[in-house]
Amino acid sequence: MSDDRNSNYFADTIAVREGQTRTPEGEHAEPIFPTSSYVFDSAAAAAARFSGEEPGNIYSRFTNPTVRTFEQRLAALEGGERCVATASGMSAIYATCAGILRAGDHIVSSRSIFGSTVILFNNFLEKFGVEISYVDQTDMQAWTDALQSNTRLLFLETPSNPLTEIADIRKLSTLAHEHDCLLVVDNCFCTPALQRPLELGADIVIQSATKYIDGQGRCVGGAVIGSEQLVGTDVYAFLRTAGPSMSPFNAWVFLKGLETLSLRMQRHCQSAMDVAEWLQQQDNVTRVWYPGLQSHPQHQLAKEQMQDFGGIVSFELSGGQEAAWRLIDATQMLSITANLGDTKTTITHPATTTHGRLSVEERHQAGISDGLIRVAVGLEDVRDIKNDLARGL
Repeated sequence: MSDDRNSNYFADTIAVREGQTRTPEGEHAEPIFPTSSYVFDSAAAAAARFSGEEPGNIYSRFTNPTVRTFEQRLAALEGGERCVATASGMSAIYATCAGILRAGDHIVSSRSIFGSTVILFNNFLEKFGVEISYVDQTDMQAWTDALQSNTRLLFLETPSNPLTEIADIRKLSTLAHEHDCLLVVDNCFCTPALQRPLELGADIVIQSATKYIDGQGRCVGGAVIGSEQLVGTDVYAFLRTAGPSMSPFNAWVFLKGLETLSLRMQRHCQSAMDVAEWLQQQDNVTRVWYPGLQSHPQHQLAKEQMQDFGGIVSFELSGGQEAAWRLIDATQMLSITANLGDTKTTITHPATTTHGRLSVEERHQAGISDGLIRVAVGLEDVRDIKNDLARGL
């Protein structure tokens, strides 16, 4: 399904068929190629492959048929020219930065990003001479004021983790391009089933395939999607040499995940809305964050920018950490884990898990209170999810 005849298929068809090239065995399902290296017909053929004169497989650190099928399928779903698959979502972010930035460059980042991304930026990129400024994700003036002559990247997650803040991708892409910058959007919470940042003007999309793309909590992986130049040349060059590569088995699992992604996201969204509306009615819940609620500050923007509102619901309890931990520990079905995007509903306390390595001031600036709980709503019967949460309420 990788030729021009198939370019007009709809997304759900692409998710099932794009990128597959059958072997002479005639297999129906995509095969797994668990090989580290490949055999060449001659010394001259090997030289042509290594020099780039002839396309083809060289070494599975950077060329593997199963991984390539996943890359082609995800690129088509996101609307990008090229995808580079990586070993994790965090390695996708690092590969993007390492492939594009150099010492002396500057990043303007939303402060409402995953805690590990903050640590990556502060503890490692800054060590190599890259400057970072953090801004309120929803304040366009703050983004503008933070720009410098050496700004190279604008980076954000939308919806953000865990407060589901929505940034205006179109406006940020215009701002970035007016100042000769690139806009990088982490699309982990939405996936291309709910949001396509490249169509809204972003230059690069980051995915943590570990989350909704897998959908069942089985494997770790990431991806970078964008143009042939930025991703196919700059990011790929870093992956080829440094090797934060996706394994063939994980790529095969993610291919299977893509086949059901649209169906699963519909159910995640439906149940998350139900849970969010129910939480708003609970006495000791002081606030609920979910883009589908009219009370969400960026509800209208979410309606315009996203196909649906996602599966993540965050809420705050009166009583701080003690109340949050008591609720979490009272659940009997929900999984106490920081992962998300699973068929199983997960629950976590961001201040002491996903954002636990941040300072108190950094957490405060990001809006991560001690009473905040994040729920990634799964595919169980929503009545059982609410009943389990009710044990602690």
